[in-house]
Amino acid sequence: MGFWTLFEVASMPIIQVLIVSVIGAIIVIDHFNLLSNDTRQSLNRIVFVAFTPCLIFACLAESVTFQDIISRWFMAVNIGITFLCGGTLGWIAVKLIKPEPHIEGLIIAMCATGDLGNILLLIIPAICTQSGSPFGDHNSCKAIGLSYSSFSMALGCFYIWTYTYQLIRNSGVKYKAMIESEVRSKQPNKDFDSNEKSLLLNGVAVPVSYSTSVDPENSTMVCPQLTSVETKEGSSSSRLSEVLKNILVELLTPPTIGSVRFFLSLINPFPTSNFIGVKIYQSKCASCTDHQIAGFVFGAVPWLKNLLIGDDAPLRVIQDSITLLGEGTLPCVTLILGGNLIQGLRKASIRPIIIITIIVVRYIILPIIEIGAIKAAGALGLLPSDPLFSFVLMIQFAIPPSMNIIIMTQLFDVGQEECSVLTMWTYIVAVFALTGWSTVFMWILT
Repeated sequence: MGFWTLFEVASMPIIQVLIVSVIGAIIVIDHFNLLSNDTRQSLNRIVFVAFTPCLIFACLAESVTFQDIISRWFMAVNIGITFLCGGTLGWIAVKLIKPEPHIEGLIIAMCATGDLGNILLLIIPAICTQSGSPFGDHNSCKAIGLSYSSFSMALGCFYIWTYTYQLIRNSGVKYKAMIESEVRSKQPNKDFDSNEKSLLLNGVAVPVSYSTSVDPENSTMVCPQLTSVETKEGSSSSRLSEVLKNILVELLTPPTIGSVRFFLSLINPFPTSNFIGVKIYQSKCASCTDHQIAGFVFGAVPWLKNLLIGDDAPLRVIQDSITLLGEGTLPCVTLILGGNLIQGLRKASIRPIIIITIIVVRYIILPIIEIGAIKAAGALGLLPSDPLFSFVLMIQFAIPPSMNIIIMTQLFDVGQEECSVLTMWTYIVAVFALTGWSTVFMWILT
């Protein structure tokens, strides 16, 4: 396959996304006003509740079998490596460039979360059907490639709606707290009858950590400093020793829910007091994971699969309806992207260093890491002999950020404009980066 043929194949899905985004940007302007902010919020909820789960179920039930689940276990590890490396690099970038607090989670999410479903579903079958494809027979390559892409989408759904969801959720909490703090600080004091006594003494309770005493000579109340302030000097060293002690204890004990919670608290840049899985399952992950599990079950159990899949399936109309709903996911999300993009160009103030950082992480550092990881996994015998499987694993490190991040920012009303601007630039660069890395990956594998 020549370079320009590969360039055409790899760039077509990205160009499609950009074209639909332009349409979304046009219909949101004041002249048309067909995609207002309230309309985008409602459309986003429909995608959130109906379209995305249907897309996941339809792809899994049709193209994944029980043998596939067993033989492709390394794909789950590979996706975990993308999130671990991308999240770590994003966290380092946040500490170095110091962006606004409410977009810290967005930057880490952009670095860690790739579009593990939609882009692969378009690119992999297209590469297989091109003349000169290095992956064998066109028909079998397309079928297997579709199965790999669907499996990648299902696994990516779990990672995205746990780790990435938590990042954006915490960014939303930070942003709302910041807004409330600004509003309170700007409120004028309208109590014209107040004086020093009413402001400072009336209704003020002395904290428990204070110990009060009266100076008998001048009859004034003396309030010593807080106990925590007195011991502040040794807090850093004691905290470090406590963390090391906890790590040692957790490594020497069997894995429990407590140890999983402790591990998540270490890797999560924005820890919360509640266990991550409980909060997420009550929201989107409940919908996403239920359909994901159902898709795995219907794909793995032959008699259930025969009820829905195939020309002779008695309930094939259900599968056709679910597929029809699922096909609306990408167009709707892309239209929302275009609508938010107009607001982003008007309001968002993204520093160029942030855009450059995300592009460097996603399209330079992560693909280089993946080449080393695949080489090491192949040397250890962890990969099947199919080169197409290795190609899909490599592509997972070179794809643009996930469209689901747009859904999350819309849900929590945080960083929508910034997310649209970042997505636009990363997808423009992806036209060239994805093509170049696809060429390199196929050259390495063949």
